[in-house]
Amino acid sequence: MAYTAETPKRPLTSDELRARIPGWGVDLDPKDRPAVPKERFDPGATGAHWDFPECQEEKWPRERSIEHQFLTPVFGTSCPPKGLSGAMRKFAFRYSEGRSAHWLILLAADRVDALESHLVSFATLHPDNPITQTGIRSELSHHGVSSRLGKKRVDLNHQWMDPFIVAAPWVLSAAGVAYAVTGALQNVRRRSRSHGHEWPVRLGR
Repeated sequence: MAYTAETPKRPLTSDELRARIPGWGVDLDPKDRPAVPKERFDPGATGAHWDFPECQEEKWPRERSIEHQFLTPVFGTSCPPKGLSGAMRKFAFRYSEGRSAHWLILLAADRVDALESHLVSFATLHPDNPITQTGIRSELSHHGVSSRLGKKRVDLNHQWMDPFIVAAPWVLSAAGVAYAVTGALQNVRRRSRSHGHEWPVRLGR
């Protein structure tokens, strides 16, 4: 015992510990350790034929954490940065991964990326459908309301934010399109009046 005048007890030997604790010291013998071959530098056993792996081609400037000296030899290319969300992601990597600003900016960039993708889909033959792709129909067909009432579900705490996160981008997009169409019609009407043409008040007139 420490801090006493008594002689400390002799620590137990490996055999005593093995007899006292079942399974103790099972990895003491290197022959019983499956990871031992990996702990030795043996290129023939691992199949490695390089000192440093060949680096993947960087087709555009990739984000790199400031904690790393260089870009990793292999990296993902499925989601290249684009638009405002890409600029936000690049800006986030100016901060250390240990700072909240790094992750908060990346989270915000994901939301911006989703909005950008929605807007781009309107210019395609298959625009996003807010009814079928946001799970709104399942709220009516799969007991969405009753599954929340009286169940003490944790997600009820942030449920009030769901309409803003899910519906707000669609409402803002629709408002923007309506504003643009209204402005275009007003410009056409203004030009028609300036050229002496009357703009019909009702359709079919």
